[in-house]
Amino acid sequence: MQFKVGDKAVYPAHGVGVIKRIESRKIGGTNQDFYVLQILASGATLMVPISGCERAGMRGLISDEQINSIYSILRSPGKVSHTTWNRRFREFNDKLRTGSVADIAEVLRDLCSLKGDKDLSYGEKKMMDKALAMLVSEISAAASREANEVEVELSQLLMPN
Repeated sequence: MQFKVGDKAVYPAHGVGVIKRIESRKIGGTNQDFYVLQILASGATLMVPISGCERAGMRGLISDEQINSIYSILRSPGKVSHTTWNRRFREFNDKLRTGSVADIAEVLRDLCSLKGDKDLSYGEKKMMDKALAMLVSEISAAASREANEVEVELSQLLMPN
């Protein structure tokens, strides 16, 4: 997928960003073109090689159909894993790194379900906050909605009945 300056794109484990510019840099004697992506949530700036952006998982914003799929995932019962917290943490972290919104939604749903059963570790709480922030950022950007409105909506979906 080709992006142009001003486009919004999603980079795995970082979330939604805006293509600020396209730069050429000489690396190892070869000129390479890079997207300069500024992440909306953190303000961090990433330089992503254009030739490898798809392999890295960079993609455009989700569609309305995918937004509906996220809401369905969040409404479905969570899968509570009773493995050790560090193994569970690794599994969830691997899912977040895929950049798949379905995986991110599953991590959020499952951590919220787990939270209903027991206290989450500090790392799991941070991961839950990160998953929520990533979904809020992408849904609000894709649907042109206010982030706080989306966050309230998602939080209500995740509340135990």
